[in-house]
Amino acid sequence: MSKVTGKKVVIEGSLAVAEAVKYCRPNVISAYPITPQTHIVEDLAQMVADGELKAEFVNTESEFAAASVVFGASTAGARTYTATTSQGLFLMFEVLYNIAGSRLPIVLTCANRAVSAPISIWNDQQDSLAVRDAGWIQVFCEDAQEIHDFQPIAFKVAEDPKVRLPFMTMLDGFVNTHTYEQLELMDPALVDQYLPTYKPVVRLDPAHPMTFGALAMPDVYHEIRYMLNRALMGSAPIYAKAVKEFNETFGRDYTPFLEEYRSEDADVIMMSMGSLCGTIKDAVDELRKEGLKVGLVKLRMHRPLPKAAIRKAMDRASVVAVVEKDISLGLEGIIATDVRATFAGHDGPNVLSYIAGLGGRDVTVPHLKAIMKEAATWKGKESPDEPFWVGLKRDIIPEV
Repeated sequence: MSKVTGKKVVIEGSLAVAEAVKYCRPNVISAYPITPQTHIVEDLAQMVADGELKAEFVNTESEFAAASVVFGASTAGARTYTATTSQGLFLMFEVLYNIAGSRLPIVLTCANRAVSAPISIWNDQQDSLAVRDAGWIQVFCEDAQEIHDFQPIAFKVAEDPKVRLPFMTMLDGFVNTHTYEQLELMDPALVDQYLPTYKPVVRLDPAHPMTFGALAMPDVYHEIRYMLNRALMGSAPIYAKAVKEFNETFGRDYTPFLEEYRSEDADVIMMSMGSLCGTIKDAVDELRKEGLKVGLVKLRMHRPLPKAAIRKAMDRASVVAVVEKDISLGLEGIIATDVRATFAGHDGPNVLSYIAGLGGRDVTVPHLKAIMKEAATWKGKESPDEPFWVGLKRDIIPEV
């Protein structure tokens, strides 16, 4: 817990998000309810109705409309927020690209959930990872405390005049959204101190006419996308500074890009994101007692990808087992591919791709211990062409 005295409470993860968003004082919130995100915007709607938050809450007819509302509000200079999950995020897909391409500092919380078909309402991270190329900053959180604390960080970075990009914060659906945890609420007065009033650099103004997302001919479109990519990559040091300032203001000790757990001397490192990292820490502790040098690198920021931080964290490992709740069908896990790209042209560990927890399947300490032991046997070997599937029930898979 922090050095700053805060109110310690036991609350649902969704409310932890809503409380933090309230402290950030958005002007416009729009949303469409969808499991398991619904409680976040229900709580915010109640706060607006009760007068706790002075904001315009727009309950739209779809997630496409919700994204469009915050798009329009942001162009007018409002601080804006929305939340969604899974199929809802995909219904926003077109607008996500428009928001980033228009350099609008909107904050969105995604309650990670599997995508159809078949229909699943349970957790994996396929949804937000599938939109990783839209131009949004992406940060994955492990628990309720983390997702609570990263809301003002998201607004601060998104609204920085040198960034002006949308920011997506992630928490695992049900595992985090509907679980009650003890956490320390931020002091709203300190949030006001940390997060200044939003002053947009550009906005729609009849006195100074302009437009957002206008037609770009082939002679300029290429350059505009270059500038967008440069802005996204350039957001990393500004984000790191914002995390440092947050730590100083609230007494936290977050690292911006990734978190290392007993990995300093590890020969085998497991990499993952989100709530699964808590279970991995337990598995690491048990294997350490058995004499195995294993550790965890928790990837917090996914876009822009912190290549230098990843290489530094893994420079002494022989094998990296990337355990993730997603798959790029036809290849392997998305993060595993990113890690391989990180080491392209550099000496690095053998990277193994493990697919786990799709559709909410449990990933247990025994599963994770088995992964790390298996990964140790791949030292010096070439990685297999296909990913490993954790806990696969082969007896129910029909013969082809």
